[in-house]
Amino acid sequence: MAVVKATNSDINLLARLLRAEAEGEGNLGMLLVGNVGINRVRSNCSDFKGLRTIPQMIYQPHAFEAVTHGYFYQRARENERRLARRVINGESFWPGKYSLWYFRPPGECPEEWYNQPFVGRFKAHCFYEPTAETCQNVYNVF
Repeated sequence: MAVVKATNSDINLLARLLRAEAEGEGNLGMLLVGNVGINRVRSNCSDFKGLRTIPQMIYQPHAFEAVTHGYFYQRARENERRLARRVINGESFWPGKYSLWYFRPPGECPEEWYNQPFVGRFKAHCFYEPTAETCQNVYNVF
């Protein structure tokens, strides 16, 4: 059962984001990116207050660099659509389970990102969970 409302268009949009942001990280890397996105929609806190839909989350200004590149605008593929459905249906994986941020640094992961603690790395991406003081909601959504 879906943890966020999603139309076929939303699934395709999320699938395109997964591929554009983390194709080189394999299926698990793309699922982790999806976890962060779904967390942003569900948590309604911090920089993501008021985001209620997948399109709002993806097109939030400065949220994802991928939306500024042509690769993001290519048609969704079935593998990424399948991964998008999995995260929409609530599958989550560490270190993305409660994370609201990730990025790909040129070297080591900083201990904090947007004043939130580093929780783990998967391949080239570093993941950051909010503190309970910043966003208690993210810990209540699963």
